[in-house]
Amino acid sequence: MSIDHDKTNYLSKFKWLRKFAPSYSVKAKNITMLKSPADFYLTLLDRSRSAKSRIVIVSLYLGIGRLEKELINTIKNSMENRKELSVRILLDANRGSRGVLSSRTMLMPILKPSFDCRVFLYHTPKLRGILQWLLPERYNELIGIQHMKLYMFDDSIIISGANLSHDYFTNRQDRYILIEDCKPLVDFYVGLIEVLGRMSFQLSNKNTLTMDSSWKHHPYKSTYQTYASEAKKNVINYYDSHMKRLNFEHSNGDTLVYPLIEFPPFGIHQDSQTTNLLMSNAEAGSTIHLATGYFNLPNIYMKTIFHKSLANFNILFSHPLANSFQQAKGPAGFIPNAYSYLTNCFYNKIQTLKLQERITCFEYQRTGWTFHSKGLWYTPKNYEFPVLTAVGSSNYGARSLNCDLESQLIIVTNNKSLQNSFHTEKYDIYKSTSLYVPENEIFKTPLWIRLVLRVFKNYF
Repeated sequence: MSIDHDKTNYLSKFKWLRKFAPSYSVKAKNITMLKSPADFYLTLLDRSRSAKSRIVIVSLYLGIGRLEKELINTIKNSMENRKELSVRILLDANRGSRGVLSSRTMLMPILKPSFDCRVFLYHTPKLRGILQWLLPERYNELIGIQHMKLYMFDDSIIISGANLSHDYFTNRQDRYILIEDCKPLVDFYVGLIEVLGRMSFQLSNKNTLTMDSSWKHHPYKSTYQTYASEAKKNVINYYDSHMKRLNFEHSNGDTLVYPLIEFPPFGIHQDSQTTNLLMSNAEAGSTIHLATGYFNLPNIYMKTIFHKSLANFNILFSHPLANSFQQAKGPAGFIPNAYSYLTNCFYNKIQTLKLQERITCFEYQRTGWTFHSKGLWYTPKNYEFPVLTAVGSSNYGARSLNCDLESQLIIVTNNKSLQNSFHTEKYDIYKSTSLYVPENEIFKTPLWIRLVLRVFKNYF
């Protein structure tokens, strides 16, 4: 019996998502897939120029190059021209403080007392004590970071996996979905950032860090249990308050979006639980395309893909030459080798379980480019177009479930034009890929890397 996909209500098929996340109705015509790093950068500039009431930026860090300076100058000019414009920025404290020139120094021009600007720097509560003292810059970020990538201008949002630096504006393949005129969704994220901002450091115009007077728990001077439990209570109360505001008048719309969060330092795992259920519940014969720049699936996902899910999987990861750590100095330069070892182990498991017909692996390689795309697309059986996509900061890796602050947006649509846009975006990413052909990585991977992975696999 064939299914008439034009008449199938996919919003209803995925209504179980409402148990895990607030849902917001958006018009399909207001959702745009930006096509390239240049489009992403130009859109950031354009929206920064035209923003009337608010700009909210959430990223791992801000780079220190010419393009980044132009972005900050654009925001500064907008604040000078519109005194009512408020700016809020959330970055990672350790990554944003790295080096003499840093994200912090880059932001000084917009931290004038006359501007309505606040910069929050999240510091993981897991980095404390002897670890804080022993681990140098860069390596202290292994313990945990603020990893969400959200860029909001008035009532529009770009959700992405891209950070704010030169590579992400030029030649690093990522995803960027612009949703316009979606005030309730933007309000949700803006409020979430305010909650996180209160428990983070705040940057002064003298480049010093202070804590909000209303928050009594220091990230690493308070006990971990005290900080984490209070943080969890605040975030869950906020998230649940938006869950309870669900109204079903949007059931007449054709597209719903569900914001998911993953804050492992606080014991919050909505994103991974929902993603795992999405894969578990996928119908036989459906297809899930799953992409990640850093392949290190945790056991919960591998068990589901191998033993529970009935879907076909097309899994995309980076070729070693397209790994963003390829040119890194010191021990970090061996990271691509470690990921190659992990992908080879995964592929060997597929062969051992004789799942080659259901699970196919691809690797991305494009001359002069690195690969940072992440997300998934769900396509029903006997249908050409995805009806659901997930986009955001999570790499679906072990550290996303154990270390970092992540957010992902699930978009479900009945709209044929938007489904086609999902398909085009997926096609454009996969066209620079080839079938994964494993080499005998076990002989190429140094023993010390294999030993490191045994102990520190959750930090990759």
